[in-house]
Amino acid sequence: MKLIGLQKMTVLDFPGRVACIVFTFGCNFRCPFCHNASLVTGDGQSDVTEEEFFSFLKKRQGLLDGVCVTGGEPLLQNDIEDFLSKIKELGYQVKLDTNGMFPEKLKKVVKAGLVDYVAMDIKNSPEFYSVTAGKENVDLSKIKESVDFLINEAVIEYEFRTTVVAEFHTESAFDDIGELIKGAKNYYLQSFVDSGDLIGSNLNALPKNIMSKMADRVSKYVGNVSLRGV
Repeated sequence: MKLIGLQKMTVLDFPGRVACIVFTFGCNFRCPFCHNASLVTGDGQSDVTEEEFFSFLKKRQGLLDGVCVTGGEPLLQNDIEDFLSKIKELGYQVKLDTNGMFPEKLKKVVKAGLVDYVAMDIKNSPEFYSVTAGKENVDLSKIKESVDFLINEAVIEYEFRTTVVAEFHTESAFDDIGELIKGAKNYYLQSFVDSGDLIGSNLNALPKNIMSKMADRVSKYVGNVSLRGV
């Protein structure tokens, strides 16, 4: 398992739980606004080994509720199932962050009981998905398969979320995003933040009033729509 880093505690990233965050290396997308560019395009140098990570988890049993597994794209990892299983064996709940491009793997880990919460990124409306993801000809059928699974089959908590960037997102696109995730329980519009570790450059956030208008467009399709980071 190719781990890159560990954040030892968060009360924000796993709703309702005190958790840690473990970062995996590599991603199949190249989103210009990615705030973890070094995890995607870097040299893969790790700040934590798998052995060190599980040693940390054993020491935090009873203090932490869960583990957020993020990236990069965690489902790229060949041994992701074994990795998640080891976390579960220690009594932790697992939140998985994913871009939705690996629906079969997603289904497998969820149905195996290895994941308790999924946060899936929705990059943009179908028309602008590829340019937003920084990859030509994104196979939207895979995105739709993952969306359909989470909404209609998965018996776990989940959310969809979009990082809103002025250069990539328009108000009208959120009608199409709403159609894409129609029937979902929770959707979040996240304000873009320049972490200083971006793939692209010269990108900007949108003001709260514009993001609220975008949220209103999605609200007729989704149960709960909220803003984050504004």
